[in-house]
Amino acid sequence: MENNNEEKLENKKKINIKLKTIVIISVIVATIIIGIIVYATITNNSKCNKATNYRTSINSITSVNLDPGLMVDAKPIIYLYPRETTQISVKLGKPENITCSYPEYKNGWNVIAKTDGTLIDTNTGRKLYSLYWEGMHSEPINFEEGFIVKGDDILHFLEEKLSILGLNEYETEEFIIYWLPRLKENKYNYIRFATIDEINKNMPLEFSVKPDTIIRILMQYKAVDDYIEIKEQKIETPKREGFVAVEWGGTEIK
Repeated sequence: MENNNEEKLENKKKINIKLKTIVIISVIVATIIIGIIVYATITNNSKCNKATNYRTSINSITSVNLDPGLMVDAKPIIYLYPRETTQISVKLGKPENITCSYPEYKNGWNVIAKTDGTLIDTNTGRKLYSLYWEGMHSEPINFEEGFIVKGDDILHFLEEKLSILGLNEYETEEFIIYWLPRLKENKYNYIRFATIDEINKNMPLEFSVKPDTIIRILMQYKAVDDYIEIKEQKIETPKREGFVAVEWGGTEIK
């Protein structure tokens, strides 16, 4: 009889232990499930907030007057480096948009281009190092990517990015000398480099002798007061070979 009681007590203990184990396991599983749900919710909210913040950042740049008629392509200049001294005619595809040029644009420029980049205007005999024009910007701007750069960091940024975009040291120096004073004074700058397709559409460029390499750079920028998130633009390095034609300029987004 005593043995039966002891056996019953032992079985009861085992049952209690099993019940406790089941309860503990259930609590652990429930905790894990709740943790997963909370983590998923926080992560999803974070993604949503990030997307919202990104869209807000884009909107803070694009909340400007984007009338193309109010934007100007400032100081595009063209360099020519043929493999041998060559007489070349250079034409802009939308001459009606030109507001200023040197030499004066009259149905194109006619020059003798030397291998070192020196140009001789065949109409005046003047020696030049580039062809210059300015004109109204005629195409919309894509704000989905770019760079946000502090005014104090703009020099290093330009040296790095212009090298990647294919400018040599002389061309880079000319670019920086012109644009540095404008960009450095801003707290931050939104900067984007137009694609070659966008540049060609905005102002087609024609040569009587086709270059082997054409590099066209159009920096689009806007002064901003605060740092904002933006998708970083990917830029590629062209290969300079053969007869090389280079153009750079910029457009301020008002």
